Amino acid sequence: MSGLISDSDRKKRGVRAVLGSTQFAVFLGVLVAGLGPILWTVKGAISPTRELLTDPLRLYPAAPDWSLLAEAWSRLRIGHFMLNTVVLAGGSWLAQIVVSVMGAYALSVLRPRYGKYVYGAILATLFLPGSVSLVALYLTVLDVGIADTMWAVWLPHAAHAFTVLLMKRFFDGIPRELFGAAQVDGAGPWRMFWYIVLPMSKPVLAVTSLLTIMGAWKDFLWPMVAISDGELHPISVALPRLAEFAEENMVIAGMFMALMPPVLVFIVFQKYIVRGVGFTGVKG
Repeated sequence: MSGLISDSDRKKRGVRAVLGSTQFAVFLGVLVAGLGPILWTVKGAISPTRELLTDPLRLYPAAPDWSLLAEAWSRLRIGHFMLNTVVLAGGSWLAQIVVSVMGAYALSVLRPRYGKYVYGAILATLFLPGSVSLVALYLTVLDVGIADTMWAVWLPHAAHAFTVLLMKRFFDGIPRELFGAAQVDGAGPWRMFWYIVLPMSKPVLAVTSLLTIMGAWKDFLWPMVAISDGELHPISVALPRLAEFAEENMVIAGMFMALMPPVLVFIVFQKYIVRGVGFTGVKG
């Protein structure tokens, strides 16, 4: 917008009014799009089922009942499935961080002769939809013998091309003089990794951690396919199954409780996340 309107035009009262109203409308639209689903979930979680069915567009419940949250927690065993989700997301985060950091370090810093071919192969996987490899991945999980275990979710999440490329791009920006000076002082690959790369990688680690945890937290298809034991299902898989016999407000209350952890994580760590995005150059 600043490139389309000159500074002299900005000083005109009519232009300022149009710009101000446009910015306010865009801000209001983004606010409604972002907070609308969350507020609707809160409203549905504390509303009686009869009211949800007879007046679904009501903005606020006539008789809000906050005890429905505690009732849904106990009746639907939300705590059990939330714990499963935490375990799955934590293991996926650890596996993906280790593989991504090591792979990016090898491609960006160590630079083996065959690195460009590996890099090209990693880039190629970004063009393949996840559903294409779903059957082959499931057959591999069966052959290895880790089906119906947490490992069936952790290990496939470890190989994620986007996080490898994101970290490689960040490592490429580290001055090469640092590695040269470290090698002159007798530092090997592991010492350079622990004392140079990792301490400087906090911003990209924050961004990658957020992407990994959010992706693992909301993942639905692969945990449902890889784990058939209902007691091991994460909340994203358990809620649709519970919706078959539970009341609507109980299910929405479970959705609200499942929604809160990632929202709180983003609110607490948003400063580090925004800073990390600036360092990595991620757009949009």
